[in-house]
Amino acid sequence: MRILWFLAKLLFILCLPALLLAASIAGAVNSLWLYQYGFEKYDVSRTTGLPGTELAKAAEGLIDYFNSDEEYINLIVIKDGQPLELFKQREIAHLRDVKGLFRLDYCVLLGALVYALGYTILSLVWRRQPGRLAWGLIGGGSLTLGLMLILGLAILLNFDQLFRQFHLISFSNELWQLDPTHDYLIMLFPGGFWYDAARFCALATVVGAVALGGVGGYLLLRRTRLINK
Repeated sequence: MRILWFLAKLLFILCLPALLLAASIAGAVNSLWLYQYGFEKYDVSRTTGLPGTELAKAAEGLIDYFNSDEEYINLIVIKDGQPLELFKQREIAHLRDVKGLFRLDYCVLLGALVYALGYTILSLVWRRQPGRLAWGLIGGGSLTLGLMLILGLAILLNFDQLFRQFHLISFSNELWQLDPTHDYLIMLFPGGFWYDAARFCALATVVGAVALGGVGGYLLLRRTRLINK
């Protein structure tokens, strides 16, 4: 039984970085604020010729698409008073691949969340061992911080190479190689946007790790006080 609990605790520690990173990515995917921040920072209205209202419509349409059952996106905006199908076939096909990655992220998030909640409930209710849970939270938070430190350094030192390698690993085709002068997808989301989004996800994950570590520290402190009474 001790071996099983040790393995369960180890898996709990390992799943926390996946849970926090997957949650931050899901948050970024669904953050209209992040989209609009990028549009304003990189003057996307000028490069695309689309007014702010149509850019907001495009962002909302992408978020809706990523959370829908539709295989392909069909996004119509108004440009110069005329309806425009925003994405060409190559971009539409690539967005389908991107949606598959986001669906995978959702699955990782759900699986890690279910396991983490299950382990927490068993530790507190069945085993009545808050200390075990506390050390698991501290261990998982510390592991997450270490991984985010490595990722943060990679982002700061050579984000372009990291971004390229991510695409080579994640996609089995070259649909992601788009023309920034003709393809609206890359005009909407230039390289700088992805750099900012990566930093946003890393920072959100760090905040989550610190919060979980803080909860673990609180549980240990409370347990120590109860023992000393």
